[in-house]
Amino acid sequence: MFSYLPFIVIILVLLMSTIKILNEYERGVVFRLGEFVAVRGPGLILVIPGLEKMMKIDLRVVTMDVPTQDIITKDNVSMKLNGVVYFRVNNPEKAVIQVENFYHATAQISQTTLRSVAGQYELDDLLSSREEINDRLQIILDELTEPWGVKVTNVELKAIDLPEEMQRAMAKQAQAERDKRAKIIGAEGEFQAAKKLAEAAEVLATQKDALTLRYLDTMRDVSQGSGKSSVIFPIPIDIFDAFKK
Repeated sequence: MFSYLPFIVIILVLLMSTIKILNEYERGVVFRLGEFVAVRGPGLILVIPGLEKMMKIDLRVVTMDVPTQDIITKDNVSMKLNGVVYFRVNNPEKAVIQVENFYHATAQISQTTLRSVAGQYELDDLLSSREEINDRLQIILDELTEPWGVKVTNVELKAIDLPEEMQRAMAKQAQAERDKRAKIIGAEGEFQAAKKLAEAAEVLATQKDALTLRYLDTMRDVSQGSGKSSVIFPIPIDIFDAFKK
């Protein structure tokens, strides 16, 4: 029986080398004597030992951080910018044959594209148009990585770091803008108040009784309040017309 033991071990090793099990999110790119044969999986697949070689590819979405990049904007402002790229392999054959390492290649092209695109915007546009920049980066990266069998699904700018001098300048600018709006609102209030006073003066000038009522109302406000004991005797204003003559 011991004479058959080496053959049994060899058969078991061959079976283990032949039978491969791939998960639902995995595919196997198979080469036979160095030539591409097929993309196999998921589930149970067979690989001929010594003749065929399989490379396993993950089809799930990959989240890749783009490290901080030094950017000079269109209006010559130095800043630091980083982001995140979401991509997945949609063609395992191209991901293995067309590029040496699709993950490293996607990471490098993401960094250079981020620097190039961000440098085409001025600082104010870069801060206010992040959604537009994200969409543009996604389209460019998707076109560049398509020959590698990679699909870029989303790109997001994570953080924009400005120098302290620029942050202080922007804070002063924001404060000046708020002061300007406050002065404009105050001037509009004064203008509306002046218009109302002019309209009131026209009414008082045309209606004599209106001026008398306003006079009496003012005297009532003056006499009211705690600790006051004023006694008011209303005198018709028309009496003073006799002295004018």
